[in-house]
Amino acid sequence: MKSFDSESLCGKWALVTGASGGIGSQIARELARAGANLILHTYRNRTAASKLAEEIDAIGPRAEIVECNLAESQKCNDFADAVWQIASLDILVNNAGVDVLTGEAEEWSFAKKLELLWKVDVRATIELSRTLGARMRERGSGDIINIGWDQAEHGMAGDSGEMFATIKGAVMSFTRSLAKSLAPQVRVNCVAPGWIQTKWGSTSSDYWQERARAESLVGRWGTPSDVAGAVRFLASPSASFVNGQILNVNGGWAGSASNH
Repeated sequence: MKSFDSESLCGKWALVTGASGGIGSQIARELARAGANLILHTYRNRTAASKLAEEIDAIGPRAEIVECNLAESQKCNDFADAVWQIASLDILVNNAGVDVLTGEAEEWSFAKKLELLWKVDVRATIELSRTLGARMRERGSGDIINIGWDQAEHGMAGDSGEMFATIKGAVMSFTRSLAKSLAPQVRVNCVAPGWIQTKWGSTSSDYWQERARAESLVGRWGTPSDVAGAVRFLASPSASFVNGQILNVNGGWAGSASNH
């Protein structure tokens, strides 16, 4: 086991939902590097989760894998119970989200996309946060970190903008309210990424490549590591006086590309 600094998460247990995806896996690695043991949630990608667990094992902390379809409410509740049986959770990162921009989902109707986004991105976040958050509060401590979207605050035109502003706006509003419900024992914050180069971003058209760079003051796409670093900060002792906040990770909002 490596030694960790005083700002480490050594000995803590963290759950990362959607841990087999690009951002989720990077969040898990970052928390592991800070010393946290990980519970890795996946739905249908056990292979990726197992590989990630091996990486975390090599870093030093423990890693457990729990599979669940978070779109089903009862399974979500059973999942919360299963997680708490593994460990008395210290950190919950609600990262799981539906990819409706690539693969077969790209051809779905607006209504179908919206329904699944609501079930996974919003309802599961609410249910897990309320259930596990209540247990954290009863124990006396805990940190919950949700994932929002920087443009939910001001909106973006088009089907995707309408969907994600609605879905992630709900998560961000819930974050602020839950922070008040669980205070002072449990802190609840939200990371709101901007243009992050995940699967969709790496294959998007020249228009979107240019737009992503133009709308950030630092002139580049964000990376999963940028998001993971923000999550690690919010979970750390350094953020002990940060609660009920939305932390934009977007390089600084430069305004809509249509204004350039």
